[in-house]
Amino acid sequence: MKTNHLTLLTCSFAVVAISYQCTEPSKNTKESMTNYPKAEKKPTVFTEHGKERTDNYFWLRDRENQEVIDYLNAENAYTEEQLADVRTLRDELFEEIKGRIEQTDMSVPYNLKGYTYYTRYEEGLEYPFHCRKVIGSEEEEIMLDVNELAKPFSYYNAGGLDVSPDNILLAFGEDTLSRRIYTLRFKNLQTGEFLSDRIEGTTGSVAWAKDNKTVYYTRKDPMTLRSSKVLKHVLGKPVTEDEVIFDETDDTFGVSTYLSKSEDYIFIASYSTLSTEYRYLAADRPGEAFKVIEPRTRGLEYSVSHYKDHFYIVNNDQARNFKLSRTSVKNPGIANWEDVIGHRDSVLLEGIEIFKDFLVVEERSNGLTQLHVKPWKATSEEHYISFRDPAYMAYLSTNPEFDTQVVRYGYSSLTTPNSVYDYDMRSKNAELLKQHKVIGDFNPENYTSERIFVDARDGTKIPVSIVYRKGFKKDGSQPLLLYGYGSYGNSIDAYFSSARLSLLDRGFAYAIAHIRGGQEMGRHWYEDGKLLKKVNTFTDFIDCGDYLVNQNYTSYDGLFAMGGSAGGLLMGAVVNMRPEMWKGIVAAVPFVDVVTTMMDASIPLTTGEYDEWGNPNDSAYHSYILSYSPYDNVEAKAYPSMLITTGLHDSQVQYWEPAKWVAKLRELKTDTNLVLLHTNMQTGHGGASGRFERLKEVALEYAYLLKLSGRTNQ
Repeated sequence: MKTNHLTLLTCSFAVVAISYQCTEPSKNTKESMTNYPKAEKKPTVFTEHGKERTDNYFWLRDRENQEVIDYLNAENAYTEEQLADVRTLRDELFEEIKGRIEQTDMSVPYNLKGYTYYTRYEEGLEYPFHCRKVIGSEEEEIMLDVNELAKPFSYYNAGGLDVSPDNILLAFGEDTLSRRIYTLRFKNLQTGEFLSDRIEGTTGSVAWAKDNKTVYYTRKDPMTLRSSKVLKHVLGKPVTEDEVIFDETDDTFGVSTYLSKSEDYIFIASYSTLSTEYRYLAADRPGEAFKVIEPRTRGLEYSVSHYKDHFYIVNNDQARNFKLSRTSVKNPGIANWEDVIGHRDSVLLEGIEIFKDFLVVEERSNGLTQLHVKPWKATSEEHYISFRDPAYMAYLSTNPEFDTQVVRYGYSSLTTPNSVYDYDMRSKNAELLKQHKVIGDFNPENYTSERIFVDARDGTKIPVSIVYRKGFKKDGSQPLLLYGYGSYGNSIDAYFSSARLSLLDRGFAYAIAHIRGGQEMGRHWYEDGKLLKKVNTFTDFIDCGDYLVNQNYTSYDGLFAMGGSAGGLLMGAVVNMRPEMWKGIVAAVPFVDVVTTMMDASIPLTTGEYDEWGNPNDSAYHSYILSYSPYDNVEAKAYPSMLITTGLHDSQVQYWEPAKWVAKLRELKTDTNLVLLHTNMQTGHGGASGRFERLKEVALEYAYLLKLSGRTNQ
């Protein structure tokens, strides 16, 4: 919307580069009658492959610039102003969603080396207590009270909790800024005292050696946030003396380190999008050097588990959908890999869990996860665990013990709260240990889920999972929220959300489009939605939206879309391609400035993304990425209403991407629909750290959707 200089309205101006633009009054829209933030245009010209590209809002990336902070604060104030009429609804939604959560709650306990471990919450508190008991005892030991640790901070996350082999010391990582940079800390569980050892700039987890004093950890590059070095620390010694065990010099790779389930080997994994390389060391020999299992080869991906005298390796060596091999610990190279489960064209092998007498394989077939139980003895019968819903999420849960015939798994569906089962692999009986309780009048029988397939424009069949409250009318009169992601091979399963009930109970249907770029239908599903085939992700989503309208699940006036991070890129692409088909968009922490980000190797995590999006230093990739990059393709045309969210300290998608996108949309769009930017000034990619605080962000999104759908009073 351009300024009408003939208007008699008085324009006011905020500090420095943030002006409030005045527009001619209109009877049809609130935004056109209200001042809204307008970032100053300060052109930055990029010359790439012989062509110039101008970015008027590049300056917004300077978070130390007070002008930038003022702009973000002004946008927050504007969002609050425009949603003032649903302020009460937001509060009601927050209390409603919070009210469904059992505030005094506990995770399903598991046993390990003489202790029962669990996490519990207390009513009114935001953070957990991490606890354990001696098996058979009722005396609780609080290993970590995160509520107490979090008191000095507006954001706090404790992760990577790991107890030493002798059960005495606890290692954990703490992030107080929400940039996923952790300080490692250690606590003596016998005395309750914290050790003086503090290791900053890490990924937040360790691998313990069997001497109970040596830990291996991964350090992050402070600029790019790439996990690049593995170091060895001996408790009690200065951190400055820590030895660099491995330095990953290829900036397209990251590294991690972990202890095997057997606790006999420490692994270092180097990984990129298309290649991996593992090193191993006997955990009782921390003074020795790591050895390579199989040197990196572009296109070879593998992961390693240990059992007895063998390494079990999930790999894609001449196996697009992956296979399982095993090899001797003494001679682990690929020449000695022998197949345990061969490649299957229609089944994606995603992971394994090893037990003394059984192997459990996590597979994906026809878009759904299957848990395949295989006894090691060939004389015993292998079988699959059965699941009942048309669309669901199933996963292997916490299984730290080898010598057991019970596997623990989790299960959820669009109508079934998350449930944890112990499954006896001999008797084939499943015992429900816990199903997350939904407080209130929730009854799964009040809701219906479906799984349908939509023909994409190239004939590919796209799975779509749908849920709605019974009584939903398929006559196009009710709203529908379509969710999508479609990147990195991440499969989006049909999971339950108690928060989502607030939309379903107000007449919304909710659908997940399992589009290409994920891995739901196998490895080819991922490969057909990345690099020079990325546009398939966007057209799949659009085709799913069109189908849902054509089949009267909703109308274009009731069709909403939501996605976050790379799913935010999806939102940006589809509003550029088909802006008229969406009533409203929620784009959370959206990756929308693809060319500029991927051209800048100093931005966190960029170089490791080349195999996902392509390296724009190559002219062919530059041209292709530029053709869909949401920020670069904003045009002077009508756009739907949008709510765009970000976090000032986001380490995955920097806050300036959505901020620039909003500024450019405001500059060029020809409609009078609201475009709102909400920046959480204390958090990063994952939002607020407290279990209830983050629900305020959900309430904001839902109130926005209900406002646009005209269902604020339902």
